Amino acid sequence: MIKIERVQVFNFDNAMRGARNPLNSWARSDSYTDENGNFVLGPNDLDLAKRLCYGGQPHRKFVRQIMVTMDITAPLYWWKEFDTYKIGVTANSTSTMHKIHSKQIEESDFSCDKLSDESLKVFNDFVAYIENKRLQYNENKDKKDWYEIIQMLPSSYNQMRTCTMDYENLINMYEYRHNHKLEEWRVFCKEIEKLPYFKEMFGLDEQKQKQNEEVQK
Repeated sequence: MIKIERVQVFNFDNAMRGARNPLNSWARSDSYTDENGNFVLGPNDLDLAKRLCYGGQPHRKFVRQIMVTMDITAPLYWWKEFDTYKIGVTANSTSTMHKIHSKQIEESDFSCDKLSDESLKVFNDFVAYIENKRLQYNENKDKKDWYEIIQMLPSSYNQMRTCTMDYENLINMYEYRHNHKLEEWRVFCKEIEKLPYFKEMFGLDEQKQKQNEEVQK
């Protein structure tokens, strides 16, 4: 399970102005902000953005200045993989260490949607045991009970983090994870595709079309 909320993209205008600095071509810029406050990439600027992105990392430096922030709720087993993308990514998480004992621990706190009925029954018995440890800790404040909760907590436990990153971080994740066997990664990459001009700038539709053509040959 993964949930992505409160997505915001900003600094597009400054990034595009910077993209024109090397050739002093600011006069060709045709982007603007519409009546709703949304940044609209003009044809000239979109063409430049695509050419720079197609040129690879050395040429697409401007995408590192297009910032994205979002709230992501996902299981710890997914966050373990996400944490490999540390450079340029900032995240503030809800605290397991400080708050694990403050609310009831129940099935909805975990990503267990792929479990069979038999496995789910076993899992819920295990969660009930951890919940009992939580109640013991709240009653006795014995740190041994708290440690048992922390050490027994399954990697399917869901955690919410507010993440800030840029388009370079995201295209790197997308290229390596959009066909990942974890469904959470595929859902995340589908959300990335919805970001303003992401598919157009990085040629994702063209890539998919070429892949389909190769399959049909």
